[in-house]
Amino acid sequence: MARETFEAKKKRALKIIEVLKRTYPDAHCALDHRNAFELLVATILSAQCTDVRVNMVTPVLFKKYPTAEALAKSSQGDVEKIIQSTGFFRAKAASIRSAAADIVEKHKGEVPRTMEELTALRGVGRKTANVVLGNAFDQNVGVVVDTHVGRLSQRMGLTTHTDPVKIEQELMKLSPQGDWTLLSHLLIFHGRQICAARKPRCAKCALFELCPSGAKFVASGEAAGAK
Repeated sequence: MARETFEAKKKRALKIIEVLKRTYPDAHCALDHRNAFELLVATILSAQCTDVRVNMVTPVLFKKYPTAEALAKSSQGDVEKIIQSTGFFRAKAASIRSAAADIVEKHKGEVPRTMEELTALRGVGRKTANVVLGNAFDQNVGVVVDTHVGRLSQRMGLTTHTDPVKIEQELMKLSPQGDWTLLSHLLIFHGRQICAARKPRCAKCALFELCPSGAKFVASGEAAGAK
């Protein structure tokens, strides 16, 4: 089988995005938030944790600490107690408190609006910054690569990389900048509903004809419902 050219892969990627947009017209950020500060904190808490669990914790956290100023003045122990169920709670409590302190000290209490300033905050990496910039400030600076995005990108033959940064770089080349934030939501929705880590529902997948892995999963019996 001939190796797919970059031009052919990009054309296929655009078709994938088109189908996903039709399939998931309501795709959006699943982390509940009312502003950039809440989204920043929620995203940090979402590491190695489900969005559902984070959404159960943040209302309590933000009721007590509604601003960066308030969170910066909080006690480590109290924050740990509130967010304990999200896992890695000691490190996460330290991260959100430190980020809040940075926001107060360096940005007058306002969440910064650039990749450079966000990633300079303690506990904030590129993935978290992308979430905030794309969803709170409507800036398509990059593509958020979580476990769903990474898995689907590989299965669909859009990348052979496993490193999130390299996957992001490849997806940015294959998709229009205006779709970068939405692309993550589309892939996450599809990953949760159809393209599961185990037993993907290939027979019900709208992308079956565009995905090089679908027929392989069905033939090998790895797909849900496959014999």
